[in-house]
Amino acid sequence: MKDLLIIMIGSSLVSNVVLSQFLGLCPFLGVSKKTNTAAGMGIAVVFVITLASAVTGVIYKYVLEVFDITYLQTIVFILVIAALVQFVEMFLKKFMPSLYQSLGVYLPLITTNCAVLGVALVNVQKKYDILTGIVNGFATAVGFTIAILILAGIREKMEYNDIPESFKGMPIVLVTAGLMAIAFCGFSGLL
Repeated sequence: MKDLLIIMIGSSLVSNVVLSQFLGLCPFLGVSKKTNTAAGMGIAVVFVITLASAVTGVIYKYVLEVFDITYLQTIVFILVIAALVQFVEMFLKKFMPSLYQSLGVYLPLITTNCAVLGVALVNVQKKYDILTGIVNGFATAVGFTIAILILAGIREKMEYNDIPESFKGMPIVLVTAGLMAIAFCGFSGLL
């Protein structure tokens, strides 16, 4: 239990997938203009990464290892992630059309979000069992959600600030993300 708690804290805060490992930057920067949209993206990423960790863990342990075809892990993991993203996309289109519209092109891009594939590969690389891999995936996705919500909140507040012309738009967002990454370095003392 203690090990799972350490993995949760480490994956969500200390080794934050966005601010420390720099994975998943495309949706982090692209969907962080409004907190509602960022929360929707965060929930979608939590669902996809957690489920992808479970499915890829089962496939790796009971198919790839048994038949000694672990060299196919990246291709298999990408197919699993693409299928899960399609499921999320169909669900949102049917039941949450406004969120589907606001996520736009970034929703199918979860498939190419290197954070999702990175978590599945880290689970295999660190030889996590299936439960530990699910906890790692969930905590990593929660860390992504925390980071994107903080950035979205800051960006909403920055709309009312007087920003120099040369910093308007993406430059101030990148500076803000860099400062957030420095602030998250403070969590490294937790473990």
